[in-house]
Amino acid sequence: MSWWRLAKTKEAYRVFELYVQMDDSLHNEDVRQAASKQQLEAEHEKELALAEEREAGQRLVLILVSAGMLLLIVFMILLFNRFRVIRELSNTLQELAEKLSKYLSPQIYQSIFSGETDVTVSTNRKKLTVFFSDIKDFTATTEDLQPEDLTFILNDYFTAMSAIVREHGGTLDKFIGDAIVVFFGDPTSKGVKEDAGACVRMAIEMQQKMHILRRKWEDLGYEKPLHMRVGINTGYCNVGNFGSDDRLDYTIIGGEVNLAARLEGITEPDGVTMSYETYVNVKDFVHAEEQEAIKVKGIRRDVRPFKVVGLFDELAEDGEYVHRRRPGLSITIDLNKLSPDEARQELTEAMQALDRSGVKK
Repeated sequence: MSWWRLAKTKEAYRVFELYVQMDDSLHNEDVRQAASKQQLEAEHEKELALAEEREAGQRLVLILVSAGMLLLIVFMILLFNRFRVIRELSNTLQELAEKLSKYLSPQIYQSIFSGETDVTVSTNRKKLTVFFSDIKDFTATTEDLQPEDLTFILNDYFTAMSAIVREHGGTLDKFIGDAIVVFFGDPTSKGVKEDAGACVRMAIEMQQKMHILRRKWEDLGYEKPLHMRVGINTGYCNVGNFGSDDRLDYTIIGGEVNLAARLEGITEPDGVTMSYETYVNVKDFVHAEEQEAIKVKGIRRDVRPFKVVGLFDELAEDGEYVHRRRPGLSITIDLNKLSPDEARQELTEAMQALDRSGVKK
C-alpha cells in the first residue's frame, strides 16, 4: 500500500470518527431535547394540575361563601320575622294595657304593672283623706233629658273632674251613678297633712270648674244646671284588693269612708264640707266655718263639720279677707261680715289688750 493510499485511508477513518462523533452528538442532542420536552410537558401538566386545584379551591370557597350568605339571609329573615312577631305582640300588649288603664286609677295601674302591688285578696289599714261628691237632686234635674244628652253631660262632667283628680295626685276609686269617690294616701302618700291639703285644694278647684261647665251646658241649651256637693274626711280606712280570686276591686271601706259620704249629704249645693280631722291639717291655708255637730252611724264621737269658704290666698286677692298666720298668731278678717272701720276697731282693741297684758316688747 502506497503512502498516499494509506494517508487517504487514515483520512477516511478520521472522517468516519468525526461522523460518528457528530452522530453521537446529534443523538445526544435529540435525547436532551426529548428529555427537556418531557420535563416541560411534566411542568406544564403540573401547572395545569395546580391551576385546576386552584380553580377547584376557588369554586369551593365560592360555594361556601354563597352557602354562608344564604344561611345569613335565612337567619336574617327568621330574625326579622321573630322581631316582627315580638314587636306585634308588644304593640298588642301595649294597646291592651292602655285599654285596661282606663278602668284603673293611674296610681293603682302603675303599682300593679310595676310589681309593687300583688293582684291578690289583701288589704292594709292606712290613714287616708277621703273625698265623696255627687250631684244635688240629680234624678229630678235630669229626668227631662234624653239618654243621649244625659250621657253627654255625665261624661263631660266626669272627664273634667277626673283631670283635676290626676292633677292633684288623687286615687280615683270609682264612679257611682253621678257620685265620685277619691282618696289620698294610697298607693302613694306625701304625708297625712300634705294629702289632706291636696284633697281640699282639689275639691275647691272642682267647684270652680263646675261654674265653667254650667255656663257651657247652658249655652248648649240645657236649662237645669247641675250643682255638686263635696264631703271630705281624714281617718283610718281599710284599703286594698277586695273581692274573690276571680274578680278584685281595689277600693276603701270603713266608717271614715261613710263619714265622708255623710258630710257630702249635709253640704249645700256648690259647697265643700270637711271633718275636723281634715280641717286641722289645712287650717293654715284654708278658711272654713265650723257648723253644728252631727251624729253619724258607726262613729262614736260627735262629728264637727267645717264649711270650706276658700283658700286664704285667693280670698285675699279678691279683697274679701285679710289673713295672717304664724306660730302663736292667727288673724282672719272677713270683710263680708265686718266693715273696714269695724275691722280697724277690733285690731285697735286687740293692740290695747296686748299693751295691758304687760308683755315686754
